[in-house]
Amino acid sequence: MKITQALKMAAKSISANKGRSALTMLGVIIGLAAVIILVSYAQGQNMAMQKYYESLGENKLTVYASTFEGGLDVSEELANYCRRLSDCVAGFTPMGEAMGQINIKYGFQTMDQSDYETMPSFYFGNEQFGLCNNYTIAKGRELSSMDVREYNQVCVLGAATASTLFGMIDPIGKTVSISGQPFTVIGVYKAKGNGTTQYDEDGENWQEVEMTRMDRIVVMPYTLTRTLNNNQPVDRYIVKAVDSSSAKRAASLIKAFLSGIIDPNYGWCDVTNEGVWQEEENEANRLQQMFLGGIAAISLLVGGVGIMNIMLVTVTERTREIGIRKAIGAERRSIIAQFLIEAAMICGIGGVIGIGVGYLGTLIVGKLAFGLVLIPGAGITAGAFAISVALGIIFGMYPAAKASRLQPVDALRAD
Repeated sequence: MKITQALKMAAKSISANKGRSALTMLGVIIGLAAVIILVSYAQGQNMAMQKYYESLGENKLTVYASTFEGGLDVSEELANYCRRLSDCVAGFTPMGEAMGQINIKYGFQTMDQSDYETMPSFYFGNEQFGLCNNYTIAKGRELSSMDVREYNQVCVLGAATASTLFGMIDPIGKTVSISGQPFTVIGVYKAKGNGTTQYDEDGENWQEVEMTRMDRIVVMPYTLTRTLNNNQPVDRYIVKAVDSSSAKRAASLIKAFLSGIIDPNYGWCDVTNEGVWQEEENEANRLQQMFLGGIAAISLLVGGVGIMNIMLVTVTERTREIGIRKAIGAERRSIIAQFLIEAAMICGIGGVIGIGVGYLGTLIVGKLAFGLVLIPGAGITAGAFAISVALGIIFGMYPAAKASRLQPVDALRAD
């Protein structure tokens, strides 16, 4: 039997039982759409996290150094050491953060710690703060080494801070009040927030909050910690490595250097390579993607069982037809091919519809969950269609083999 003839017979059989065929396809449609949506969701989550880490900056080391009495400040020593590591270190900045009820005012606008959703973060850094934390200047300039050395009361604002305080006014050169002290705005960073949303287990879009918080910052020379931070020493630093391989070497060297100048009986130090966290997060996302895909695949198995069931019913209904065909010389392989093609066609049509539903569902989920336009990749689409056709062949094999084994005499006696 020619393949075209088998296709025509399969199409005729499907169209003759439209309702039954549609219900059979439903299991495949739901299963395939679930696979596409869940796998795409996992990919979207991975993309969102990747953008989040990119916004933080790549190849970063977070360095902690402190004593139990809180009297250690190794900023200058660590800075000088990092300069000697120019082959693997691209930048260094203290990362002090203001404690207590600190606020910033301009005119009638005030930003303080009273509202978590709008409160700014106050940091103390040096001229390489932007480089180390992946900020770029949109207006004005970055802090300079002279600002640090001369204790200049200047600041650089994040995009959200500048927008809240100044609106459409150019903030460069304006004087703001930080905890009652005058500071001159010398620069504004470009916005980092990108509208990405990541929901946590409580349903709160924590990543959207975190991304906008990155733009609600105020950066001042770290030498001002004495006057603005109750004389608290800086105990956190950011080191920007040249590349990922250099980050591992820099982390090892800096840890050894700090261990040599800090007595473990009176203080502690630690160096964290944030690239390790990114790798672990990527691995976790990959495992989650496999897990979600596995859960959705169960729906496909259920759909496959439905295909097998309906094909067995079809074999029973067409027993006399099979007997006639075998009586006039039809081979077993032609009988098998006929039923396999019919099962594959049912699954293929269901697969195309399932892919369409999966695309629509992915667009909706991507917009609601991540604020992104998610589109399933070509590989997922092609793989989904191939799986749907393979499903028909695999689960149609037993009914097709059963039909091919029917004896003509017995088949012709069937009612």
